[in-house]
Amino acid sequence: MTAPSLHDPTHVPTLAEFGHAIALTEKPGTASFHAEFATLALARTSAMTHDTSTHDTSPANYGDENVLHDYEAHINPALSHLMRFVGYDSVEIEAHGCLVRDSRGRELLDCLGGYGTMSVGYSHPHVVATVREQLERQAFSSRVLFSAAQTRLAKKLAQITPGELQYTFFCNSGAEAAEAAIKLARLKTGRTHFVSAIGSFHGKTMGALSISGRERYKTPFAPLVPGCVQVPFGDAAALEGAVETNTAAVILEPVQGEGGIIVPPDGYLKAAREICDRNGALLVFDEVQTGLGRTGKMFGCDWEGVAPDMMMLAKALSGACVPIGAVVGTPSVWEVWNDNPLIHSTTFGGNPLACAAGYAAIEVVENENLVARSRQQGEKLMAAMRAAQEKYPGFIKEVRGRGLMIGVEFAHDDVAGLVIAGLVGRNIMAAYTLNNPTVIRFEPPLVITDEQIAWAATAFDESVASTAEMLQGIEL
Repeated sequence: MTAPSLHDPTHVPTLAEFGHAIALTEKPGTASFHAEFATLALARTSAMTHDTSTHDTSPANYGDENVLHDYEAHINPALSHLMRFVGYDSVEIEAHGCLVRDSRGRELLDCLGGYGTMSVGYSHPHVVATVREQLERQAFSSRVLFSAAQTRLAKKLAQITPGELQYTFFCNSGAEAAEAAIKLARLKTGRTHFVSAIGSFHGKTMGALSISGRERYKTPFAPLVPGCVQVPFGDAAALEGAVETNTAAVILEPVQGEGGIIVPPDGYLKAAREICDRNGALLVFDEVQTGLGRTGKMFGCDWEGVAPDMMMLAKALSGACVPIGAVVGTPSVWEVWNDNPLIHSTTFGGNPLACAAGYAAIEVVENENLVARSRQQGEKLMAAMRAAQEKYPGFIKEVRGRGLMIGVEFAHDDVAGLVIAGLVGRNIMAAYTLNNPTVIRFEPPLVITDEQIAWAATAFDESVASTAEMLQGIEL
């Protein structure tokens, strides 16, 4: 086979060509391959710098070719090429439940779920109807009158969250929730240091990035917020050694998401609670990805029965419909608002449309018993993944997770990339975890059916088999 020309901006490599390109480097992931990709991305960016196209962008006439062209010209040309390289080269048209229909008429099974966002499924009828009704009455708040939608959701969150969590600050995303939690912890304690975990992910704004745990995304923006340290996740002794008299808060994910779907040892969250209490630090759980049933409990911290001083929420709280973020805190933490009730605020946070979606999402989780369903369906999907692991032990190192938050770790990140490409070719949407590219995540909507699990399992087995055949003779 002749090597494909990665410098041809019109060429979208097939799975076989992708595998051949990797094989040419003698070992997957070597510098020459990645340098080739970076050169191509730069060339494509430069080619789009002076875009003067005038094609029709009306919905009826905005075809794939023009959408991809305009994405590269006006959004992110390097990301466009990466997506196309793996096989994501069509345009999404509509989505319901676990299925996404694209511009070519294909139905794709979403096993990525918007990185844990689509818990109730796409376009859930109850969420859509609730949001439509709110939209027709009032989409956005005056900001000077009280909002029933916001208050109703805050009360509901107080009812379903653990411990003494009672008050909610609403924002628009998980990163904004992290920023709010950092500021509130500083205000409450008068301290400035934070301890979080290596491999963690809390967002990409400056404060959220400072407490996140992968240097690849942090170093280009240094110096970040000072006083932020990371310790190995799941290591209670390391956590205790890092928390000191100036620690404002310990911030942890109950199960690490972007770190590779890492489940901590039993007792780790309880130990974190005890360490914080002994040192006068706050304990903050980032439940942006684990919250609202994803792990088979309403919240990830429920697995150990541990209540934090603050909890961060987003993703699934949106009902897969309207972006929202939230920080839920205890009465003790909320004392910080007394001196200045506007010490931290947001224009769009807590708007009626988002809060209506959030309340409806919780109703769906409760009324359709999605917490238990996540646990049941997750066991079935993990069993299928483990069956594949037994067949291909040299490629699959581990299958792990809780509920429908599942990670499959491969022997090398390029193996994971090839398996993802194989899944895409079989109409399965999947991706790796951001801070650990050797791990493919499976976080489908909690409404996934037995038939859809069988579809995903078959596609996964076939994708691993084709990758193993393609890489035969290559040392990983």
